Amino acid sequence: MLHIPIIRQNKKEIIELLKIRNFDASKLIDTLLEQDDSRKETQKELDELLAKSNQLSRKIGELYKRGEVEKANQQKTTSAEIKVQTKSLQDQYAALEKEITANLVQIPNVPHPSVPKGNTDADNKTIKEVGDVPTLIDGAKPHWELTTDYNLIDFGLGNKITGAGFPVYKDKGARLQRALINYFLDKNLAAGYTEYLPPHLVNEASGFGTGQLPDKEGQMYHITEDNLYLIPTAEVPVTNFFRDVIVKDFPIKCTAYTPCFRREAGSYGKDVRGLNRLHQFDKVEIVQIQHPEKSYDTLNEMVKHVSSILDELELPYKVLQLCGGDLGFTSALTYDFEVYSAGQDKWLEVSSVSNFESYQANRLKLRYKDEDGKTKLCHSLNGSALALPRIFAALLENNQNESGIKIPKVLQKYTGFDTIE
Repeated sequence: MLHIPIIRQNKKEIIELLKIRNFDASKLIDTLLEQDDSRKETQKELDELLAKSNQLSRKIGELYKRGEVEKANQQKTTSAEIKVQTKSLQDQYAALEKEITANLVQIPNVPHPSVPKGNTDADNKTIKEVGDVPTLIDGAKPHWELTTDYNLIDFGLGNKITGAGFPVYKDKGARLQRALINYFLDKNLAAGYTEYLPPHLVNEASGFGTGQLPDKEGQMYHITEDNLYLIPTAEVPVTNFFRDVIVKDFPIKCTAYTPCFRREAGSYGKDVRGLNRLHQFDKVEIVQIQHPEKSYDTLNEMVKHVSSILDELELPYKVLQLCGGDLGFTSALTYDFEVYSAGQDKWLEVSSVSNFESYQANRLKLRYKDEDGKTKLCHSLNGSALALPRIFAALLENNQNESGIKIPKVLQKYTGFDTIE
């Protein structure tokens, strides 16, 4: 969430930039600053009362030592009255803190000045497009037919044991899935990331820390008995490794493979058929904690890294800078990657790479000390490297031929086969 001192210093600029998201924050920010003024005044009164109470306690002790019991008892009455006033102010302060937080979490992150205005996919800015759209054989099929024909995924079995959106990979389909996971992780390790295997359940504090709660509560599977949430992405547990941490060395680079769980898998129709939208899917994530002065250089490095993976997979792709209306709630700037899916004749999103600046760090109390020893907020970044379902789908559709499905050369040492026949 935004940091109130920054809001005070840059009020007009923040209000204007949030309009890129079509979010009018003017009234909410005015209310916040008034509440913050009240909080400061309450804290001042509270500090004065506590100081007075401490002085009175010392005075009462001295009166008892001198045997002036009656005067001491009179001062004790005054002390009791001060304690009542103190409790009232403490309750008032706590209520203000709660109101301020409730308002702060309603304000999305401030978009980077380069973020284009707009509300639809057409308003996203194409940064680059790589590769040629493949020419397919006559009778080419979409992946949901190929996975059945080649016995790679059983959607019906997943529906039987769990429900729609929970596929069962099998035989060479399972091996290809595992090959992609291992290849992605190896690429990330070679780029200097440290691998983690985090829990797949997180507590409420973790969901709040990265911004999933309260904004995306309806999209997460919630285990109410234990108040735990199934993770929507490895970003949540991994970034929360650094909650309440003072960072000493930058950058921190983490990668993790996890299954991901999302209740809101989308509407009905061909756009969500097969692997296009799932309730459970596999993803390899990259997360970085960086010094604020270097976070945008790091964002560009992460974009290049994801590009290198798609280059090696020989998939046509494009990189988009998201417009304000498409920008995630916690992101300041996001680049989306889309691969071309020849069997469906459409572009499919496979990765988002984002800089959250200090938005998550403020929630997480993720800080560092500058050269003067002052505590400041870090910047956090993350990206998919990569989400597997649509990569899997595009690989099948784009590489189908008369004799089978060709496996890209870079994956063959992981799969142990070069063709699915």
